[in-house]
Amino acid sequence: MNGPIDAARAWLAQDPDPVTRTELEQLLERADAGDAAASANLADRFGTRLAFGTAGLRGRLGAGSNRMNRVLVAQAAAGLAAYLTERAAAGTTPTVVIGYDGRRNSDVFARDSAELFAGAGLRAVLLPRMLPTPVLAFAVRHLGAAAGVMVTASHNPPDDNGYKVYLGGDDDGAQIVPPADADIARHIQRVADAGDIGSLPRSTDYAIADESVVDAYIDATAAVAPAPPGAGGMTWVYTAMHGVGWETFSRVLQRAGYPAPTTVSEQIEPDGTFPTVAFPNPEEPGAMDLAFQAAREAGAEFVIANDPDADRLAVAIPDPEDPEGWRRLTGNEIGLLLGWRAARRAAAGGADRTASLACSLVSSPGLAVVAERYGLSSHATLTGFKWISRAPGIVYGFEEALGYLVNPETVRDKDGISAAVAMLGLIAEAREQGAQAGDLLRQFQAEFGYFDSGQVSLRVDDLSVIGRIMAALRATPPAEVGGVAVTRIDDLLTGVDGVPPGDVLRLWLADGSRVIVRPSGTEPKLKVYLDVRGESASDARSRLQTLEAGATELLARG
Repeated sequence: MNGPIDAARAWLAQDPDPVTRTELEQLLERADAGDAAASANLADRFGTRLAFGTAGLRGRLGAGSNRMNRVLVAQAAAGLAAYLTERAAAGTTPTVVIGYDGRRNSDVFARDSAELFAGAGLRAVLLPRMLPTPVLAFAVRHLGAAAGVMVTASHNPPDDNGYKVYLGGDDDGAQIVPPADADIARHIQRVADAGDIGSLPRSTDYAIADESVVDAYIDATAAVAPAPPGAGGMTWVYTAMHGVGWETFSRVLQRAGYPAPTTVSEQIEPDGTFPTVAFPNPEEPGAMDLAFQAAREAGAEFVIANDPDADRLAVAIPDPEDPEGWRRLTGNEIGLLLGWRAARRAAAGGADRTASLACSLVSSPGLAVVAERYGLSSHATLTGFKWISRAPGIVYGFEEALGYLVNPETVRDKDGISAAVAMLGLIAEAREQGAQAGDLLRQFQAEFGYFDSGQVSLRVDDLSVIGRIMAALRATPPAEVGGVAVTRIDDLLTGVDGVPPGDVLRLWLADGSRVIVRPSGTEPKLKVYLDVRGESASDARSRLQTLEAGATELLARG
């Protein structure tokens, strides 16, 4: 018996996709002929299965239980349907809304899901076309749905796709968290163990969402920051990074009254092959090169970018010290500026400490300083908006990986379009005072101090190395990092300060700096997040450079 080959043949018997069937047949033919590479490929595809967790499913497209494909999606949809049916009140029919972006097979996976939800007796509502993830998150609450599914891999490499799940009701349209993820996973596994998705009931009796759902999102998002007089004559550049953001964002801009940007024409239309970027993430080196080129040609004041499903926001400003003349703001810089904006508005509206600003625990501690200044509460959560969005009394949330939640009353997830509108409002207001986008950072520093942040990471081939390093750091905690004494260590493995347990070490240093060590949730990396506060911008930068060197040594010792 050959486990992977037997599993591949069983998979082939139920696979409805001619592309992945052909792919698998060719691999089996080569493996049967003694091709070692083909056998290893099959072992990789069938040695395990993509795990369903709090991020749903995400992985490379292809045949096999360890890939994203129609079989795996069918199992996920049937398992989710069983979970929703099980928890539904007697006599009620749960509604599930399904959205999809422009990646390869996103539309196919979405329609498969709609048919399977409908076949399972649920009311399935498919969004009318490819749309940004925030529109799906909005639709879950707007339609009063029990759940939502977004088929997207966000900013992952071109060959990936994913399946993100939101829950309505008491979860208020947020992404799933434990124990829901494990409960859904158990239902999915039962479907997978049955071994035949062809026997699952399907129906084409699902609804296509009315255009009014998209219109409602556009109205709510335009209301985040209607254009002030300072928006007049504003020159800027926008890129959708080959994603689905532009159609929706352009309508929001018109409704809110902002001048149209110069668009990066090569990247403005959805294209699942991502021909101009190997890694369609605005954080990646080179991803915004075409936007910078367009900005130089247009004489733009700033650049705004969304990632492919438009749930993240990047902003860049002119910088004469940069070789390209442009600098992308860090996620923390944008997060603090938008947090300052949210705090001012909350305080002006009479908010007290029942209102809060929230961020992931690896994001800048400067947000807590802003909250304190305006008499608001602050919360640091585990990474991910599934946690940030659940912070008590949240009026604003962010994470350093370019994610921002600026309108929690309508979207309980990061939203790159509403965040872009909020940023446009900030910049337009600054223009009324004769200032530019870059001046906003200097104003923040003058008000709250000089915060800086950085990151050091170790990529590994063997994931067990990460576990060994974390165990070594726990067994022999460092007494100093970068020559600065460690005054306190928080081990979040058992939960600290109300934060659910996580494999995270948080070190506080004598000079007020902070070092956080955690395994990446999406890549084979061990990450170290560094935060400092200096007496000046140059002092903060110097402290950060020293801390980066110390963190590199820390990983080496571990």
